[in-house]
Amino acid sequence: MKKILILGKQGQIAWELQVTLASLGNVTVFGSQELDLANPDQIREQVRQVQPDIIVNAAAYTAVDKAETEPELCAAINATAPGILAELAQKSQALLIHYSTDYVFDGSKTSPYLETDLTNPLGIYGASKLAGEQAIMQVDCPHLILRTTWVYGNRGKNFLLTILRLAAEKSELKIVSDQIGAPTWSRSIAEATSQIVAQCGDDRSLRGLYNLSAAGKTSWHGFASQIVGQYRELYPDRHLSIQNILPIPASDYPTPAQRPANSVLDNSKILADFGVQLPDWNLSLSQLLAR
Repeated sequence: MKKILILGKQGQIAWELQVTLASLGNVTVFGSQELDLANPDQIREQVRQVQPDIIVNAAAYTAVDKAETEPELCAAINATAPGILAELAQKSQALLIHYSTDYVFDGSKTSPYLETDLTNPLGIYGASKLAGEQAIMQVDCPHLILRTTWVYGNRGKNFLLTILRLAAEKSELKIVSDQIGAPTWSRSIAEATSQIVAQCGDDRSLRGLYNLSAAGKTSWHGFASQIVGQYRELYPDRHLSIQNILPIPASDYPTPAQRPANSVLDNSKILADFGVQLPDWNLSLSQLLAR
């Protein structure tokens, strides 16, 4: 059985990976308490102790706005740590799977982003994730970098849980309607990852950057409206205070970090190479809420 090390224990994707990868090997899971990604020596020590065949880095600094005032910590976790993981993977010829983000783009493109499109992050978070990608590719260990977008799930901090909480408390919400993306369920990402790992076998020639996001697209306003509408249909006896969800432009909701206007990713490459295709975001939302 392969030794699989998952980083990001309490995160949305890592939580699901613990289930989906369990049948493919002996899984060890580290959170920030077991392994501080801002501590290079600790990374090296802990990874060497495990001696994994596969390293799945689902950990990241994801506080997009806070990153604007904590650039050093953000860079340590999102840029420096992936490079160290890549060096360790190179020495042992382990496969490194790393998750990245649509925030490497500026969102000015009017069609879905390809892996080969020019990157131009708008903020500290996006720049740090791009630097992490580049660090891994520079080391050139066996690796797969998976860019995803608008991740949500039934735990942690995410848009879905925030909307359900606010919908129970408030009668009206104002949600940005001019930023477009594909809400992607963390479980779908984990299931796709396990499919890819199963296909890779002992292939240590793997090198690749792939988009991995749900099919379809919507705005934050459209996503919020579907969350509330589907929830009410599924659970008519549960009270929600919300009466109106109003669309607003992003300019009416200023944040420290600028977000891409277009976060839609083209997933044709991962379909062609691995046969992996995530469901439409609306279908995945229905499946999650039904659980």
